[in-house]
Amino acid sequence: MDWNDKAIATRPGEELPISRLEACLLDHLPNTSGPLTIKQFPGGYSNLTYLISMGDTEYVLRRPPVGAKVKSGHDMGREYRILSGLKSVDHKVPTPFYYTEDLTIIGSPFYVMERVRGVILRHGMPQDMHPKADKMKKISTAWLDTLIRLHQVDPQQAGLGDLGRPQGYVDRQISGWGKRYYQAKTDDFSKIDFIIKWLNEHQMTSRHISLIHNDFKYDNLILNPDDWTKVSAVLDWEMATLGDPLMDLGTSLGYWVNPSDPDEMKDLQFSPTHLAGNLTREEIIHQYELKTGRIMENPVFYYVYGLLKIAVIIQQIYYRYQQGLTQDPRFASLPTAMKQISLIAEQAIKKNKIDNLI
Repeated sequence: MDWNDKAIATRPGEELPISRLEACLLDHLPNTSGPLTIKQFPGGYSNLTYLISMGDTEYVLRRPPVGAKVKSGHDMGREYRILSGLKSVDHKVPTPFYYTEDLTIIGSPFYVMERVRGVILRHGMPQDMHPKADKMKKISTAWLDTLIRLHQVDPQQAGLGDLGRPQGYVDRQISGWGKRYYQAKTDDFSKIDFIIKWLNEHQMTSRHISLIHNDFKYDNLILNPDDWTKVSAVLDWEMATLGDPLMDLGTSLGYWVNPSDPDEMKDLQFSPTHLAGNLTREEIIHQYELKTGRIMENPVFYYVYGLLKIAVIIQQIYYRYQQGLTQDPRFASLPTAMKQISLIAEQAIKKNKIDNLI
């Protein structure tokens, strides 16, 4: 069975202008020829990703979501620069080829990169695609090792030493995500207010600074099609920066649903971390500490931070949907996800632990 990730027909309202884009790419991508054909990758809720074919050559195009106004979260030039820097130090990223801010081509900035073929473990994948437990354990370990490898990259060597402002990173993240939530608020989620207040009162102090991905989860990894326990490339660098690697790990823990978690969390299907064989959240922290020497002194803080961040991202997406800026039908049920995430965060705080919350 061919489980390589595949593109599908472009969603209504998210089409690209073929003739203008084709002319641009023929001018800027060497050794390409037409005609241009376009499909869209179905995963993801933020920046839009397309498979573009020029004759026999395939590329991937990334652009901001339709109607997006949060430039810092959809800066195509910044994402292109990050890929270029990481590629220079042989990190596992697709090769970037072309970037433009010319709005006359598709109506927004965009960049084009290498198409890396492989397997992506997504929510709702077919039962026959589920790895067996022993293989799943190796995949989850490879996932963690890839994150650790990123945290060990020298930002200066990659030309990314000025990517962010690491001093005061934790405080800015807590206050910033709180502000973003209230700016995009549509419904009354009282537990979110409680979570934001708790995080402000229990802030940890950064002891380490590194390059961080900020959205590191299974569906942002391309696995080797011949050996799923090997990571071929890491995708979606739109939120990468310099910051606290434990906050990066906390974001990943927020997406990580254990087999023992409530069925409502499994239904959110962030990614198939609930399958047998996956490391648990506590095991991830233990392995991270062993392999890096960095101690996570208050796991609940980092886990709850990860949950809050995911909840706010969901709220921002739902706000765009409610405003009619996107027609993606998946977005209609996002308030249910908000309620479940805030409930789990509250339970983690009250029980002071990150596993076995029911």
